[in-house]
Amino acid sequence: MSRVHSLAYLTSHRCTPPEAIRVAAATGYQYVGLRLWPNAPGAPQQFLIGQPAVLKETQAAMADTGVGIFDVEIIRIGESFDPHTWDPLYDACAALKAKAILVAGDDPDEVRLTQNYARLCEVMAPYGLTADLEFMPWTAVKDARSALRIVQNAGTPANAGILVDALHFGRSTTTLDDIRAIPRGLLHYAQICDAVAGTHFSTEEMIHTARCERLLPGDGSIDVRGLFDALPADLPVSVEVVNFEREKTADPLQWAATCLAASLPFTSHR
Repeated sequence: MSRVHSLAYLTSHRCTPPEAIRVAAATGYQYVGLRLWPNAPGAPQQFLIGQPAVLKETQAAMADTGVGIFDVEIIRIGESFDPHTWDPLYDACAALKAKAILVAGDDPDEVRLTQNYARLCEVMAPYGLTADLEFMPWTAVKDARSALRIVQNAGTPANAGILVDALHFGRSTTTLDDIRAIPRGLLHYAQICDAVAGTHFSTEEMIHTARCERLLPGDGSIDVRGLFDALPADLPVSVEVVNFEREKTADPLQWAATCLAASLPFTSHR
């Protein structure tokens, strides 16, 4: 049984959606992840929603290569959350046959956040999409225990999910036992990268690393091997390594290949 690998948006952030698919196909990935909705107003994204020509080109690239869309980013659950804000994103996911949408929790009121997560799952269900809640130490969902509590208090909807990112595992209070405690049915994919581990970083430092300066697996001090040994052996892996400095000397195809090669020793069965 071998894992499938997906080329994450942050690894291929220089590519349009059809370019990312062709890069993935050329370098050994089975899927790609796309950021079709920015993580903040005006922040970087890939443009496809409302652009029929780009959608058609993306679908053609998928048909040509056999590479699929795994996850799409991003929905943030804030204090004034309305799940229908993202209706165009759900429609795009359906057109691309995507599997999951990445969800971040920003509302400090956990009861309201939990209620809104349940609403989101309900709205997304007809599209066949999972709502994968990613814990990040600078958000309202700081660790794996928080994510599991929210999902369970939401009633564990059939399309609920928890996304484990190696970076946030290594920079939160999450333990390997916490990872093992996540029910298999809530795990749809995990993200791999590396960095200096620890809980002493400021919010600004954590965000900078996450968005600009991740390390290749094995180049930092996060227990990447322990993490992927604790996760299910057949769990798909999203390779998410953005490093602006390293990318200056590697084109998107070279970078995608480098990131996959560095990930395989940790994700392949031993």
